[in-house]
Amino acid sequence: MSKQISIEEIKELSSVQINELCDLLIKVVEDDASIGFLAPLKKDVATEYIKSVITPSNLLLVAKINEKIVGSVQLELATKQNATHRSEIAKLMTHPDYRRKGIGRQLMVKAEEIAREHNRSLMILDTRKGDASNYLYQSLGYLEAGQIPNYALSSTGKLDTTVYYYKVLDQNYLHTF
Repeated sequence: MSKQISIEEIKELSSVQINELCDLLIKVVEDDASIGFLAPLKKDVATEYIKSVITPSNLLLVAKINEKIVGSVQLELATKQNATHRSEIAKLMTHPDYRRKGIGRQLMVKAEEIAREHNRSLMILDTRKGDASNYLYQSLGYLEAGQIPNYALSSTGKLDTTVYYYKVLDQNYLHTF
């Protein structure tokens, strides 16, 4: 049984993918991830959200092991005229049963590669202060831009601080109009 991780962009969701992504979202929220939802997350809420994810400016990448989705990340391509050089990482998720296998790192590397293909030179993201994701982002060269206290409500009712990070993908990038 192979444990090889594959990363791919999904452009259209099948019912199987919707179910696997809902399961992933519910599991990471149950595991206290700060990704915009609170536990307990109902399946219909997760399904409605997952069905809305893919848009022309919001790209969905998934990580698979043995054809099962075990992780995902979204790459949001800024569309404002003064922002077409940047993109944002959103909702990096790894199923709790598959953590510490390099899935998050591989998803981030692929997201950066796709951002470059879309002529994006600046990546931004935020994450809860104290989460393991901070170490991942820093190890990938992301720099802390600042923190906002009391930013997001947790399932326990606590208000958590968020940390904003950025990474310049190409110092020599000149946006052409």
